[in-house]
Amino acid sequence: MATAATLPVVGPAARDRLRRAGALAPVLAVIALLLVPGGGGARGGTGGTGTVADAASGLLVLICLVRVVRGGARPLTRTAAVVLGLPVLGICLAAITSNDPASSLPGVARYVQVFVLVPAAVLLTVRDRRDFAVVAWTLVGLALLQGAVGVAQYLTGTGASYQGEDIRAVGTFGATDVMGMATVVSYGLVVVTGIALGSGPGRARTAALVCAGLLFLPLVLSFSRGAWIATVLACALQLVLAGPLRAVRVGLAAGALGVVLVGGLGIGSDLVEQRVASITRVTGAPDQSVTDRYTMWAAAGEMWRAEPLTGVGLKGFPQYRDAHASVALSSGSDTAGAGAVFQRQPLLSPHNMYLLVLSEQGLVGLLALVGSWSALLVGALRGCRVGSGPGSGPGSGPVSGADCALVATGLLVWQLVDFFYADIGGPSTVLMSVVLGLAAWWSLVGARRA
Repeated sequence: MATAATLPVVGPAARDRLRRAGALAPVLAVIALLLVPGGGGARGGTGGTGTVADAASGLLVLICLVRVVRGGARPLTRTAAVVLGLPVLGICLAAITSNDPASSLPGVARYVQVFVLVPAAVLLTVRDRRDFAVVAWTLVGLALLQGAVGVAQYLTGTGASYQGEDIRAVGTFGATDVMGMATVVSYGLVVVTGIALGSGPGRARTAALVCAGLLFLPLVLSFSRGAWIATVLACALQLVLAGPLRAVRVGLAAGALGVVLVGGLGIGSDLVEQRVASITRVTGAPDQSVTDRYTMWAAAGEMWRAEPLTGVGLKGFPQYRDAHASVALSSGSDTAGAGAVFQRQPLLSPHNMYLLVLSEQGLVGLLALVGSWSALLVGALRGCRVGSGPGSGPGSGPVSGADCALVATGLLVWQLVDFFYADIGGPSTVLMSVVLGLAAWWSLVGARRA
């Protein structure tokens, strides 16, 4: 029989790590479960996907609620509550004024989940910069794994169909959610760029540079124009915020890496060149995907003009699409490859978050949602000055205040730019919620403590 003298002694540091791991486990589980291949297609707009990661996000919210009730203290400051809760105004108003309120209820649940509850739960779960670092590096780990799968798909011809070949890197998300891997890899690249440009420990910055090089290739092979544009702009802003001299050095290094991987090695160079050229080919000879996108954008604008204040109602875009779209709109997009048979995927959203909200929630909903995001971005940018001040250096933890500021700002900018080319829908949507919560922690809490 063991005696007290033979029992292992757990020191304060070990107990702190165990408590920290237990507190962050629900957030990390949401991220990790995105490695599980999805069984359904990506549904646009306010549709849900019912993935295991979505179920984990619900559990995260429930656990956070229990902790708040047991704690008995006010969990959020008044400012944080207003900023995070502002989207509820437009969501509820659009549902109430909808021509079919019952069909709008799933949309209410989805919007509240991804834009309010999950970000708030992440904000309340992250306690300090050490927790911020754990979640950020977990995002990078997910990006590396999904990117590795995507590169293997390109090299072995087992990816999603692209121009008649099964070479598009989509990771475990499948051919019906071609933006999934691109989104995950972009998040990881923005995170490591922020850490590499920050003032944290040297080993962390070196590891971040290595990860950035590894994530560059799968992002290119995703052939996602929206992800490319958002990543370039987000990382460019991070470079500017880190200082002009460092921006020039890192920009030259990134350019050289791109030349080697895409130009020198010839990895997808012709296809990448064609894809980049198609970004600006709106008139003349655009491909059908560009035509469909601009046609749906025009349809969303017509819906808004019909109901300018409250929109046509949540989940209303598919119902009103044909009445407002021109004959240039195709019946759907072709999907195949990555283990899926050929199928036509219906176009159920405009693939522009701002136009989707404007058409379904009207001007009130758009101002509420964009107002919340703008407040987070302003807080993150203000935090860039705080993060570079005294007491924010590497001695304060595994990441500095500058690291957190650059990461949070970069993630927010990436998401806000990407929303011009994408909207919610698909398994990666719940990861967007985690990212918004991580950025919200810095904007509303972390920057004040730095």
